[in-house]
Amino acid sequence: MRQLGVADCPIWTCGVSTFPWRYDERETCLLLEGNVMVTPDRGEPVRLGVGDLVVLAAGLRCNWDVQAPVRKHYRFG
Repeated sequence: MRQLGVADCPIWTCGVSTFPWRYDERETCLLLEGNVMVTPDRGEPVRLGVGDLVVLAAGLRCNWDVQAPVRKHYRFG
């Protein structure tokens, strides 16, 4: 993880909730805590949990279903 520079990335937190989201640019994130189901428009749900490193594409439209409070490092671009 050190090679990716994750420790220098900002941290985002979110409580249990459900909301739509659109990515204007690519996001790379590492989940530190929590559990979320991300369902792309016209796609299958994907469960993300602690330790998952994910790249979300620019233009992606999806719904976030935060099932346990999330804490993640993130980087856009």
